[in-house]
Amino acid sequence: MEILETIIQTQEIHYPARGEHLLVTLKNCAANILDCEESLRSLAYDAATATGATVLEVCSHKFQPQGVTALTVLAESHASLHTYPESNLVFWDCFTCGTTCKPELSIAILAEALQPQTIEKQLIQRG
Repeated sequence: MEILETIIQTQEIHYPARGEHLLVTLKNCAANILDCEESLRSLAYDAATATGATVLEVCSHKFQPQGVTALTVLAESHASLHTYPESNLVFWDCFTCGTTCKPELSIAILAEALQPQTIEKQLIQRG
């Protein structure tokens, strides 16, 4: 019931047609969770909520032989996490509409969990 109430509340909010789109590449990740769908779903949720966004739903898919994609549907837009365990590489894409969320706040959560040697980021203003 709590998720339904959140959806009803967010439908009443109108976001301006502008926002921030964060693209992050995490290289040489040391984490052993790069192929663990459950852990990555949780990480995607935690990273998205760190931005101040409202997570409406998380869905994911584990690829064969390896790799995971986790997608969070946000009241403010979306975020996705894509892993390539064979390359120790993770891509994070977080787009939030409006001005209340801060996508860059997700980076610390990702860095702590994935322990990358290198983080490349790009923040794009849209709208």
